[in-house]
Amino acid sequence: MENETLISVKGLYRYYGNYCAVKNMSFDLNRGEILGFLGPNGAGKSTTMQIISGVLAASKGEVRVAGHDISTQPRLAKSHLGFLPELPPLYHDLTVDEYLLYCAKLRGLSRRSALNSTEHAKKLCGLTQVGHRLLRNLSHGYQQRAGIAQAIIHSPSVIVLDEPTSGLDPIQIREIRNLIRELGRDHGVILSTHILPEVQSVCDRVLIINQGELVLDKEIDNLMDKESKQRLKVAFRRPPSEAELLKITGVLNAEQLDSSSFLLELADDQESLDKLVQQAVKSGWGLNQLQVATDSLEETFTMLVSGKREESAQIHE
Repeated sequence: MENETLISVKGLYRYYGNYCAVKNMSFDLNRGEILGFLGPNGAGKSTTMQIISGVLAASKGEVRVAGHDISTQPRLAKSHLGFLPELPPLYHDLTVDEYLLYCAKLRGLSRRSALNSTEHAKKLCGLTQVGHRLLRNLSHGYQQRAGIAQAIIHSPSVIVLDEPTSGLDPIQIREIRNLIRELGRDHGVILSTHILPEVQSVCDRVLIINQGELVLDKEIDNLMDKESKQRLKVAFRRPPSEAELLKITGVLNAEQLDSSSFLLELADDQESLDKLVQQAVKSGWGLNQLQVATDSLEETFTMLVSGKREESAQIHE
């Protein structure tokens, strides 16, 4: 169902004594959406994932999974959830087939359904050829695949993945990312990671958390500013003031970066740029640098978590 809300988080808090690890967290996840959950180490990502998955209890707030409250209807809510923690919950003395059948039975599947689901999960996760092998003898990449397979064995609506590519080599990372994209077609996926390129290449939407608070909620496609303006970095030998720059027709905003350089927002037309250059020559500012500034996820992340853009610290679109 289009726009079906699978996860609803409202006013979530988690305290450890007097320390607040998660503060007033609220967001939704829809079917067919891959949500990237970003933040520096210790920001509260794993804590939030564990609360959503029912591993930890919230101190305050509400989490609903497919309409079921995770605290008052845990069995129903968890039946719609698949969870891969940062360390996959593997039994290394079992074969892949034995492990997945065991996980299917834990999920309450009948023997016939468990057999069918195991074959489906192995096929989807690229494990068909290693079903007979002991988990301890598999590479780290295949162990991660087995961890994802257990998370989807019961065909859940929501799949929560906590650092699924941690410790993998580049080829394994690419394979797991392709698998996540495949899962995102029919499920809702939450991907908790600190790897920025992973979010840009896989996710539809990104949340950034810093010190337990949500500081950004935005679609990846809209992350770069697509309004009718352009951003430039300029530098002068004899720099003007911000006020002088703002007097130029088409200059929408001016922010001084250091003693000689500025970040400018201009109306997206050639005339605005021409007027800037003409004024620089006329006033003798000595324009010696003019560079298009791109607003990448890395730049946005760095500015938000370092507190350089307080006015952007609560963006919910």
